[in-house]
Amino acid sequence: MNSGKVFVIVGAAGSGKTTVAKYLHDRYKMERIITHTTRASRPNELDGVDYHFETPASMNRLHLLESVEYDHHLYGSSLESLITGWQTGHDDVIVLDTKGAFTYYQKLGDRAIIIFLTVSHIASLAHRMVKRGDELRAVHSRLKSPEYHRDLHLPDELKGIANVVVNDSWSQTTTQIDRIVRQISSEND
Repeated sequence: MNSGKVFVIVGAAGSGKTTVAKYLHDRYKMERIITHTTRASRPNELDGVDYHFETPASMNRLHLLESVEYDHHLYGSSLESLITGWQTGHDDVIVLDTKGAFTYYQKLGDRAIIIFLTVSHIASLAHRMVKRGDELRAVHSRLKSPEYHRDLHLPDELKGIANVVVNDSWSQTTTQIDRIVRQISSEND
């Protein structure tokens, strides 16, 4: 395996994980690791671009580095996808939940750069989910799920490991993300 890093973006639904991952891909040419899920695609989501949309049977055939059930659907990422990304000569970026982020840290150590996204006002998360096109039924289901509540706050096992970014203002968020990337880059020089 090459010595690439993987930037692991975590936080509650609606915190901006996908937007930050896209920023890292666009600005720093990080290879976006596409995770697998058994949930149905949302409007405007494409298979192989947003997720690999799987059936439970196809999900079971994958070689997953980590997997989790979230809101009655399976999610996971494959080690093969991670290695394929590193082979391009760039770092990887992936969106996971906090449980998956801790698994990455356990398995990859300091190669996993954890960025935990949060917001100042938790109520804004539901508004963001509706704005991005989630059905109201799905938003209500997520808001009630134990996984959503788990990912609202930085878990103890990630304290001192994760970089916490408050995503209230996009310009402030990108400034914080840029600082983290520069810090990691300078440690590698």
